[in-house]
Amino acid sequence: MGLFGSKNKTTTQAAPVNPQLAALTGAYTIDPAHTTIGFVARHAMVTNVKGKFLDFTGTLHLDGAAPSRSTATIDVTMDSIDTGNADRDGHLKSADFFTTEQFPTMTFRSTKAEALGGDDYRITGDLSILGVTKPITIDLEFNGAAKDPFGNDRVGFEGKAEIARSEWGLTWNAALETGGFLVSDKIKLHFDISAIKNA
Repeated sequence: MGLFGSKNKTTTQAAPVNPQLAALTGAYTIDPAHTTIGFVARHAMVTNVKGKFLDFTGTLHLDGAAPSRSTATIDVTMDSIDTGNADRDGHLKSADFFTTEQFPTMTFRSTKAEALGGDDYRITGDLSILGVTKPITIDLEFNGAAKDPFGNDRVGFEGKAEIARSEWGLTWNAALETGGFLVSDKIKLHFDISAIKNA
């Protein structure tokens, strides 16, 4: 069952929760050393540019008995953007894009959580960039839970979402001689999350 295969499932009735996840109720801290917050943008209409953020913090509260009461928060330091190219990173930090000196942080605050059945979940929340807050929906897949060699209880999720960057005022672009624009408006977000249960 894939992340997006759940779109045809109804959410009008309570979906069965993975028993493993149901037993994991509690507060968790996202482990940045084993978590990736990444994005993909179409460049020049012919290739994808991938990037990620290296500095962020986040929390999860999982409610196994009532997944709709689960919550998530993420705070991302925008200066930590990394696309593998220093000049491009500098441009992204500038006033053409993220204006990181004035808006140093991107935040996500969940407002709704849903169990779609099996390992599939959906979380909706407010994403704030450049002082603009808009709702986004993230489809999540529960990847499992384990106790690591240091005795930490860990959970893992993989998530995907798509946004139109122009909705947050990220409108810089350049026209191509062959038609179209240099940078796509549609941005794909992906999350590989590892979180440790709080003591």
